[in-house]
Amino acid sequence: MSILSRRGRLAIAAVVDIAVHAVNAPVSAKALAARHNLPPRHLEPLLQALVRAGILKGMRGPRGGYDVARDRHRISCAEIVRTAVGSGMDDFDPVSPLIEAIIVPAMAEAERDYFDRLGKISVADLCDKVAEAREAVPGLLEPA
Repeated sequence: MSILSRRGRLAIAAVVDIAVHAVNAPVSAKALAARHNLPPRHLEPLLQALVRAGILKGMRGPRGGYDVARDRHRISCAEIVRTAVGSGMDDFDPVSPLIEAIIVPAMAEAERDYFDRLGKISVADLCDKVAEAREAVPGLLEPA
């Protein structure tokens, strides 16, 4: 079982995909969805959240789409995941002394460690891994 939610994995994959493919033109949600076998409408809310967070920039029009909003080295996986799924504990309402005194602090510490590690992985790092793996992994981020 992965600690990273499906939405978090998809958000990271979307940003890396866009960083790899938006060299000469923005990446359309339709092309992105095709590469990840998803309906475009499934991706749009996630992509818009990433735009609002300043991770992606959206461009309208017939040749519109998405591009990274800033240098790939300055976008961490932790920032992407926080944008996509939130901290995971913000909406938790403790209901017992055990949960409040022991469980929540322990989980908060584990979450901080997790996000500290994610914060050390940049989109540029993952793009470099894509470039290295392209020959070994057939179909890896090929244009749709």
